[in-house]
Amino acid sequence: MPDGPRPNGPRYDDDFYAWTQYQAEVLRSMPSTDNRFDRENVAEEIEDLGKSARDAVQSQITRIIEHFLKLAYSPADRPRYGWMGSIVGARQALRRKLTPTLRREAEETLATLYEDARETAELALRDHGEHDAVAALPEACPYTLDQVLTRGWYPDPPSATTTDPSH
Repeated sequence: MPDGPRPNGPRYDDDFYAWTQYQAEVLRSMPSTDNRFDRENVAEEIEDLGKSARDAVQSQITRIIEHFLKLAYSPADRPRYGWMGSIVGARQALRRKLTPTLRREAEETLATLYEDARETAELALRDHGEHDAVAALPEACPYTLDQVLTRGWYPDPPSATTTDPSH
């Protein structure tokens, strides 16, 4: 059970993801003599609703980090506000979807999400001939989840960067 055992489980309004996982588990464990009810598939569908929310959260975090990398390492000045606009949109989506359980999962998977974001940013930078920027991309994630989520926080652009653009 996500979030540990509770007599009534996680509340729907408090943590939708944990609620879906708990409800699916409860549904599967309920005794049923009526075989007309497709319990396993209904439980799977409920579980999948939670997984969709988790995937959306991970996708938005990856998108934000990708644009952080472009802001911090690309010398281009034209698309900067477009990248910032994408970050704003992703943060808005995260505010609607992020639950306590999904936040913990995001903390645990941040390194993997960074690898995905780095790969996408690297391809975009290469596509624009920004090979020095690609070479400067850090191997490990230089950002915290709090920075990803903080409204109005952006990494410094290359010209303002000293040695670490995450400050």
